[in-house]
Amino acid sequence: MRPAGSKKGVNRMGKFYYGGQAVMEGVMMRGPKTIGIAVRKEDNSLVTHKENVKTFSDRYPILKRPFIRGTVALVESLIIGTKALTFSANQFASEDEQEQLTPKEMVLTLGLSFGLAILLFIVLPAFLTRLIEHAITNTMLINLTEGLIKLAVFILYIVAISLTPDIKRFFQYHGAEHKVINAYEAGVELTVENVRPHTRYHMRCGTNFITIVLVLNIFIFTLVTGGARLTFFPRVGAHLLLMPIVAGISYEVLKYLGKDDSPKWAKVLARPGLATQALTTREPDDGQIETAIAALMEVLEADQSLDEKPQQKSQLTL
Repeated sequence: MRPAGSKKGVNRMGKFYYGGQAVMEGVMMRGPKTIGIAVRKEDNSLVTHKENVKTFSDRYPILKRPFIRGTVALVESLIIGTKALTFSANQFASEDEQEQLTPKEMVLTLGLSFGLAILLFIVLPAFLTRLIEHAITNTMLINLTEGLIKLAVFILYIVAISLTPDIKRFFQYHGAEHKVINAYEAGVELTVENVRPHTRYHMRCGTNFITIVLVLNIFIFTLVTGGARLTFFPRVGAHLLLMPIVAGISYEVLKYLGKDDSPKWAKVLARPGLATQALTTREPDDGQIETAIAALMEVLEADQSLDEKPQQKSQLTL
């Protein structure tokens, strides 16, 4: 087993940045070609699982290009994340109740997820903006107001779901995932004692990505619409059409902010996104840190047998 923190992820093509997400009572980590999952069962035992993944960009290299790869990476993260969540949920179900998502069910699940996101972060803010736009004469100010409403909806949504005990534990595992990634990137040996002091905040977190999307959307929407004062349905339609563009640009911004050598001013710009992670992460206990370490070790062990170069050099940590 190679030492945690060694330079396996670095080659002449650049550095691979590991990422992951919390799952039900566990963590999923993603490497260049492999995902690893660790779940803490009710009897306190750990169940681990790893499998190979093949990205869309492996099949279609054009999808690796800047401003395209962001949307592709987001969709891939949602697909892999949904599978990981299903695996973790199955660890707490009887054999008869366990599920395996078919392609049709996966499409339906993703469709419902996108539908909820569109309803909460596009339709609802546009509707609320419509109710007050008569009192605002400046179009830029209308767009800014809509953007602030989106941020408020996002924050209220996170606060609301965090009130449930299950989500609180989910956010603790999210914090554990970040701590382990930060410790790995610092080059320390992956033990609970070494990981514990590291921050639960991470630059490449999906929360940071969403914050960047919400902020950039204000300016991109205003630029593309040319300052036109759109009514409700055209406004919703314009936002839907701009979704891939905003996601693509936001991903490139996140990649730049997440670089080890990014300038100080870039770190300052990332602070609002990092601040929102105070809502989506919690300080984990030692058992949760151990679980996150186990997930990452599954991936690192698999990387030992990889002779090929990483296909993506940045991952969202959700």
